[in-house]
Amino acid sequence: MCSAIAVNAPVGVMDSGVGGLTVLKHLTRQLPHEHFRYFADSAYAPYGNKTTAEIQQRCFSIADTLITQGSKALVVACNTATAAAIAAMRERYTLPIIGMEPAVKPAAAASKNGIIGVLATTGTLKSAQFAALLEHYGQGVQVVTQACVGLVECIEQGQLNTPQTVSLLQQYCQPLMAAGADTIVLGCTHYPFVKKQIQEIVGPEVTLIDTGAAVAKRLQQVLEQKKILNTARDAGNFVFLTSGTEETERVMHQLWNAE
Repeated sequence: MCSAIAVNAPVGVMDSGVGGLTVLKHLTRQLPHEHFRYFADSAYAPYGNKTTAEIQQRCFSIADTLITQGSKALVVACNTATAAAIAAMRERYTLPIIGMEPAVKPAAAASKNGIIGVLATTGTLKSAQFAALLEHYGQGVQVVTQACVGLVECIEQGQLNTPQTVSLLQQYCQPLMAAGADTIVLGCTHYPFVKKQIQEIVGPEVTLIDTGAAVAKRLQQVLEQKKILNTARDAGNFVFLTSGTEETERVMHQLWNAE
């Protein structure tokens, strides 16, 4: 039972690669006394071009690793993995599992002209979960979606401000700007790492929204409900794990220490 889990056990955080570090930053700010184990599945990134079965297999494998290390809860810090695998994970495991979803609801509330842009992976945009979000929260607004093929790969290599990355961002932001979007959802956890570059392209009047803060608040609620919130006053620690190479580890530390 969850009540038997040690409150000082770590929370496992998983992503297809380094993108979930943007979520981990929100988690450590919201829950500074919790311990975290972060797994970047960079050897298999990106998930956006993989089948549902392939993504589920990877998520099961990573979850098994994090649970073996004593995790008391899991955060699937990846929109594509959440869409493809979180239902199957919740059937398979008994511990709390928190997922991601593109912030269509807050974007609809924030938009002044009712035109919302969504930057995301192909896998997220094609998912039933995203279709359900549009059905529930997209009524009365125009939602313009853009799949960002190749962008995750650039960020995985730590290329945040290179000509190639900026060119991709300009290419993918252009349709949203042409449609008149005044609010843009960053629908992949990798994308906040290039938020500054996106803002420069679309202009300061466009609002950019990601879901990291909301996920952190949700995790806190769940830990409190399950009575497994770490009540210690010492600062928590975090450990980085990856299926990738030493280069992945270098990029992880580069991005974690970046402003």
